Amino acid sequence: MAHLVMPGEPDRRLFSPPSRPAVPAGDGLSADAALHAMAAGTALLWRGTYPAARQLLDAVRRRLPAPPPDDFARYRAGRAHRAKLLSLLHVPLEPGHVVPLRRAPDVRAACTAVYGPLDVPAAVPLRELLGVLGAAEWRRTGIAVPALDARIHPHHGVFAPLRPEYVDLVGEAPLPGTELAFDIGTGTGVLAAVLAHRGVERVVATDTSALAVACARENLTRLGFGARAEVVRTDLFPPGRAPLVVANPPWLPGRPRTPLDHAVYDPGHRMLRGFLDRARRHLTPDGEAWLVLSDLAEHLGLRTREELLGWIEAAGLHVVARTGTPARHPRALDPADPLHRARAAEITSLWRLGTEQISPQ
Repeated sequence: MAHLVMPGEPDRRLFSPPSRPAVPAGDGLSADAALHAMAAGTALLWRGTYPAARQLLDAVRRRLPAPPPDDFARYRAGRAHRAKLLSLLHVPLEPGHVVPLRRAPDVRAACTAVYGPLDVPAAVPLRELLGVLGAAEWRRTGIAVPALDARIHPHHGVFAPLRPEYVDLVGEAPLPGTELAFDIGTGTGVLAAVLAHRGVERVVATDTSALAVACARENLTRLGFGARAEVVRTDLFPPGRAPLVVANPPWLPGRPRTPLDHAVYDPGHRMLRGFLDRARRHLTPDGEAWLVLSDLAEHLGLRTREELLGWIEAAGLHVVARTGTPARHPRALDPADPLHRARAAEITSLWRLGTEQISPQ
């Protein structure tokens, strides 16, 4: 039995040495045998060629059962189980983040950017390594954003703006003013960049993630908005008031299981309700709060439209207007997707919310 030493958490940029017993495996291992071992909780340390490891991972993935349709709880549980199981196939890393396998790619720059320096032999799940390499390519080439006529470069661990519909909504809604805007939960900084691109003179973007703050600052500087856009690490709102506050909170209630899950799942609607409850305190009298939100949670039975409207009213806000657009991402068009019924009906909306006028006593 070998022991695996894992790179540290990306957020901490530290090397952490927890170990796990592992069985050496090579090119002669069949997908069925690998699946049997992984299902029993056995970690595999790959010693064969790098392409064969990728082929094995794909073959094991194809053997895993698909979740039943229209059952979100089992869908999430199944995805978590698949991720845990597939993460048991590891590849070795030598000091300096070198993969000592034949026909392996050069992963040094990508791994160093995520894990920091590596001074001792280690191992990493192949599934995770592929994610690190994919993120490095996205960061290098960027993602085209039509509303900007430019590209956004996401960092590893920061949600990439792959769905243009919600960005387009922010790019087209009438601005209540151009002197100042707050972008709450900025992520890559894409919505802050769109607001600056539209002529907002000053944008303050916030996020709780240090990775997101660094990513947004880099993107805004690259796009030429560094002098007009400030990125701060804080929970929800910065101090002060603005004519426009914008938020695109996670669209589904639920417990995040990975760093990227924080951009998708909002436990107990914490960010959604926090934005609504506090927006009025950060708006100028004639300002607007823009809530960018999918109704996928409604189609999955995780939230009702009545609940959302009730939270808006309870926060002292009213709906000025709502603009919606159907989902255009591939899974919404794929009948084989387990959640196809809900995804096909999904509408992403920009809710323009104003403050209620209070009659004098």
